[in-house]
Amino acid sequence: MQPLLFEPILKRIRWGGRRLGIVLGKALGDAHDYAESWEVVDHRADQSVVHNGALTGWMLRRLVAERGRELLGRHAGLQQFPLLIKLLDANDRLSVQVHPDDRCARQFDPGENGKTEAWVILDASPGSTLWVGLQPGVGEVELRARLQEGTLEQCLHAFSVQAGDCVFVPAGTVHAIGEGVLLSEIQQSSDLTFRLYDWGRLGTDGRPRPLHIEEAMQCIDFTRGPVGAVQPIRVGAGAQTCEELVRCAQFVIRRHTAEREFEIEDDDRFHVVMTLAGNVRLKAGSDSLRMPRGTTVLAPAERQRLRLVPQPKCVLLDAFLP
Repeated sequence: MQPLLFEPILKRIRWGGRRLGIVLGKALGDAHDYAESWEVVDHRADQSVVHNGALTGWMLRRLVAERGRELLGRHAGLQQFPLLIKLLDANDRLSVQVHPDDRCARQFDPGENGKTEAWVILDASPGSTLWVGLQPGVGEVELRARLQEGTLEQCLHAFSVQAGDCVFVPAGTVHAIGEGVLLSEIQQSSDLTFRLYDWGRLGTDGRPRPLHIEEAMQCIDFTRGPVGAVQPIRVGAGAQTCEELVRCAQFVIRRHTAEREFEIEDDDRFHVVMTLAGNVRLKAGSDSLRMPRGTTVLAPAERQRLRLVPQPKCVLLDAFLP
C-alpha cells in the first residue's frame, strides 16, 4: 500500500486563530477562529479521506475494516485507527480540562476511548504558558475549594514553553494551553474532554460555557504532581539517529532532525510522519510525495522502503504504536 495523504478536517473554536494557514499552509476560509486541523482521524463522524493515489476517496474507517493487515501490520485486528493526529493554534488560552483514561471513559461512554496525549511545540510567543499537572499535595478538597473561590490557577503547575519542547500529558492530568502556542498533538482516538474551569469567560452567546466538575473529579489522577517538558532520548546510530520524545502504552513519538536522506524502519507497523520544519520528499518505490511544513502522511505497515530526503533540511515527527 502506498503512503497516504488525507484531507485535513478544520475545526473552528473560539480560541483559534489564523496560523494554521499562515504558518502551516492549511486552506482556511475568511474566519479568524481556526483552532484545529485534524490530520489523521477515525473517530465516529470525523473521518480522514484519502486524497492521493489509487485509494482516493476511501475513508480511514474503511481502510481499517477492509485493508487492515496492510495498513496496521502487527496491530491488525483493531476496529479503529488508534491515533488521532492534530495541529492546534491557541490564539487564546484554552479552558482547564482533564481527559479520562480508558476505564473511566467507558463508564461515561461505552464506545469511547481514554485520551492520553502529547504536544510538540511548533511555535510559541514570548512568555507563552502551559498549565500541566497540580501543585504538590493538592487534593480534591483543596481543588473544589479553589473552584468555588475562582482561584483554581493557584493549584496548577505553570511553565513557559518554546518551539521544540515536548510535553507528555497522560490521561487524568489537569491541563490547559495558553495563548500564543502553535503545536502538534498526538493522542488516542478520543474526543472526551471534561472542562473544569474556564477562567471566568463567557461563550459566544454571552453565557458561561458548561463545566463538567463532577465528571472531571472522577477522572483526575491526584497522585500526579507537576508535569514539565520531556527530556528527549537519543536512539539509533549514524544517519538514523533521532530523538525519542515519548514512549508509553498508547504510542511512541520520535523526532528526526536531518540534512541527509534517512529511512523509517521497516518494522511491520504503520508510521504517521509530519513535517515540523523545512521541507522533505518522501519516497516509497515509485511513489514520491513532497512534504512541506505542516504536511502529515500515513505510511502503512506493508509498504516499500520508506526514504525521507530533506530539501535541504527538515525536522520530522514520527508517531507509531509500541
